[in-house]
Amino acid sequence: MMKIHKTAIVSRKAKLGQDVIIGPYSIVNENVMIGSGTEIASHCFIDGNTAIGNNCEIFTGAVVGSRPQDLKYKGEKVFLDIGDNNIIREYCTLNPGTGDGGRTKIGSGNLFMAYSHIAHDCSVGNGCVFANNATLAGHVNVEDLAVIGGLVAIHQFVRIGKLSIIGGCSKVVQDIPPYSTCDGHPAAVYSLNLVGLKRNKVSHESIRELGYAYKIIFNSGFTPKHALEELGKAKIKSHEVKYLIDFVKGSKRGLSKSCRVEK
Repeated sequence: MMKIHKTAIVSRKAKLGQDVIIGPYSIVNENVMIGSGTEIASHCFIDGNTAIGNNCEIFTGAVVGSRPQDLKYKGEKVFLDIGDNNIIREYCTLNPGTGDGGRTKIGSGNLFMAYSHIAHDCSVGNGCVFANNATLAGHVNVEDLAVIGGLVAIHQFVRIGKLSIIGGCSKVVQDIPPYSTCDGHPAAVYSLNLVGLKRNKVSHESIRELGYAYKIIFNSGFTPKHALEELGKAKIKSHEVKYLIDFVKGSKRGLSKSCRVEK
């Protein structure tokens, strides 16, 4: 059963699923779609061409779908897509894309702690955790199961690899490789994210091969090109290592450096 507080302002053009709850003084504007079972707490603002999936929780003061914070934006039709089972805590800000047809995409099962910011044209996968005040600039791509620490700031167009973890207060200006633990100013690669790998039941053999790949890529002194050539000589079976290699090949901003190699 839908429950809309009498002080909430909800456009008649908004599309609401079953069992949606909207708390006191929240505003839901036209063109917004909210899936079944989603709960919006008090004093939230949901705007724009925003689609929110099922069973999400949006806490007090969150601003979802308001115009992008981009000086180039001139009122074009832009979008924000949010999947299912996301938790968006107090005072988070999630912006749509910019430019005609621009789109920000957020998957399912993510936790955005208080004051997190997702800027225009970002892509966030599934099962990610953003600690308090984690901040994405525009066009950032965060892959599945990444953990971003509190007060982390991530530069435009950076990619955050799957199952990586970034320590609090880090400054991220280059791509964070998948399966890594990173920290610092700028963020540097310290090691594999062994805890995350084991929790996600990655095999011991794959972890061993990832360890070898990380040694070659980050701690050998090779350039990325030569490191990949060296790995090409090894008999790698691990899907995870192949994914890492593809990630390195596709890096445009360059990879974050190893903490063991002079910057």
